[in-house]
Amino acid sequence: MSARERLLDFMKNKAYRPMTRAELFSHFNISKDEQRVMKRVLRSLEKEGLIYQNNKGCFGLPEKMDLIAGRLQGNQKGFAFLIPDDPAKEDVFIGSSNMNGAMHNDKVFVRVLPHVKGKRQEGEVVHIIEHANTRIVGNFERSKYFGFVVPDNKRIFYDLFIPREEINGAKQAQKVVAEVTRWPDKKRNPEGKIVEILGFKEEAGVDIEAIIRQLDLPQGFPEGVIQELADISEVIDTAELENRHDLRGLSMFTIDGADAKDLDDAVSLEDLGRGRFRLGVHIADVSHYVREGSDLDKEALNRGTSIYLVDRVIPMLPPKLSNGICSLNPGEDRLTMSVFITYQLEPLKIINSEILPSIIRTNYRLTYREVNDILLNDDQELIAKYDNIIGQLRMMNELRSKIKRERFSSGSVNFDFPEARVILDEQGKPTAIEKRSHGTAEQLIEEFMIAANRVVAEEMSWREIPFIYRVHDRPDNDRLLEFNEFIHNFGYHLKGVDNEIHPRALQDLLESVRDKPEERVINTMLLRSMKQAVYSPYNIGHFGLSIEYYSHFTSPIRRYPDLMIHRIIKEVISKGQLSKKRIKSLEERLNTVAEHSSLQERRAMEAERDSVELKKIEFMKDKIGREYEGIINGVTNFGLFVELDNTVEGLVHVENLKDDYYHYNDKQHCLIGESTRKVYRFGDRVTVKVDKVNPDERELDFVLAED
Repeated sequence: MSARERLLDFMKNKAYRPMTRAELFSHFNISKDEQRVMKRVLRSLEKEGLIYQNNKGCFGLPEKMDLIAGRLQGNQKGFAFLIPDDPAKEDVFIGSSNMNGAMHNDKVFVRVLPHVKGKRQEGEVVHIIEHANTRIVGNFERSKYFGFVVPDNKRIFYDLFIPREEINGAKQAQKVVAEVTRWPDKKRNPEGKIVEILGFKEEAGVDIEAIIRQLDLPQGFPEGVIQELADISEVIDTAELENRHDLRGLSMFTIDGADAKDLDDAVSLEDLGRGRFRLGVHIADVSHYVREGSDLDKEALNRGTSIYLVDRVIPMLPPKLSNGICSLNPGEDRLTMSVFITYQLEPLKIINSEILPSIIRTNYRLTYREVNDILLNDDQELIAKYDNIIGQLRMMNELRSKIKRERFSSGSVNFDFPEARVILDEQGKPTAIEKRSHGTAEQLIEEFMIAANRVVAEEMSWREIPFIYRVHDRPDNDRLLEFNEFIHNFGYHLKGVDNEIHPRALQDLLESVRDKPEERVINTMLLRSMKQAVYSPYNIGHFGLSIEYYSHFTSPIRRYPDLMIHRIIKEVISKGQLSKKRIKSLEERLNTVAEHSSLQERRAMEAERDSVELKKIEFMKDKIGREYEGIINGVTNFGLFVELDNTVEGLVHVENLKDDYYHYNDKQHCLIGESTRKVYRFGDRVTVKVDKVNPDERELDFVLAED
């Protein structure tokens, strides 16, 4: 048993009382020479949120001290939610007066406050385990003797104070990077110094560079990574084929977006006769090239994920791997991990499955648009071009349809929100906004990837192997009760909301509002009521997909958890079982990897969303005075949020509703006129006029056209 396991087991004992470091040394008979190691173990456990040191210097388990460890998700209004490390625990609301100097994304211990019936769980930050925002990007505002940096990330609701001697040449209205030198408390803003000047806000490219700096990622790869890359051959060693299944004679292809360069998945389908088909999902074997503990591996873990900004990709792995030897380009031999699933079509069921290391050679690189045109539009030119795989494609589509139907019948929740793609010119200026469709081809790949992810997770769970799962906990009951109260306004009701609701009830609701005026608003409010999916070494299932076992296996080029579990799977396949030493090593490491990957995923999502929203607002700069149709997708006491048909969102301030005094009804989520009793609510269609556009503050103001 390792030192950390012995410590945790000891603290879990009912008779344990919090002890000081010296008392723990004495209990375990730790010699002076061993004390440094023990101190390191204690620090590691505290950083992971597994133990807590109180103000008397005594160590104990957080749960025994009524504490919860987790990450803060800030709000620009000054409050936050604790997202617990334990995905089975409810989120905790943290009011602005209880933040105690903590900031967005900080890892903290929170003490839950006495619960008031009918209100959601609230808490207070009692200790900051780890500060997440060591550098802050924003606009510099200078006065005579000091300055402030106003963060671009509005979830960081403190302005950063800059003493005069730390301004370092920054000028008014420049975009800067500041390093935090003193953390905030109840009475004082954080303090910092300017470490980089990106340029004036209106200069080309500064806006996106600011978002990149906000991620705190290096622009290039370290020298150690470059050196390791040079040693990676782009020719596959023939000796490697001895340990792999040779699938180069199997017909298969990739289906991706037209501009994709990192092709990490290919699919195949074989007709076995008697109504049985063998689906193959073939994933780039990145782990063969990125060895555990190497500089490449450390950098990939640090980044956690590839980030897809509006005008560029910040890859998790260098292009030599992501776009080269690991990309499943047509006609080229590639090392892969293959998942085969044999289906019986009528009725649909899985007969068997297997996971194996392989070598493949894809036949074609198809795009989503091509596959949609073949399957939906019967495009004769494309059918002639891909004549030898048309039957395979059509059979895949039939299998897709059956898998999707079976998944939804089990209760999988499907949100169908349109995605927007902003088209930029060579100078980075937005010229158009296109809606991305989630067509048949996109669904085909999605269903096959979900199927492979399920098989992998179930296999490793059955083997009781330390693993990283993709988990999604059920929504907090108070949020569902609020949501149920909201949909009463539209004549709907959720079944089972007073007990443990099944995701099938949520999908039934989404089906019942499909193509109705209230569809968008109910989808939006339900999504806000649900928790975020995260990575975890503890499997609690995936509520949204209504799946007991789920993982992320299919994108190791751009997601670190996928890369990590590829290694584990290969070890299990080659050795049959893992050694006790390896199991302990994984158990000690996976929690940290899962938590870091979840954090990096959230940061990437924020950056991707920010880059798109920034360019959307910039797109509207020359459209002041124009009228647009839109739908109300948010109602607050200060106004109405309206989303245009092109997905651009803006605010109609309540003071600009000129025909009456309007009051906010929090039960019905609407504004009601005092005299006219006119109502503005979620889902109403309105005509608005563009009034003000402020890209610096990322604000877009509308007025109602009829006013």
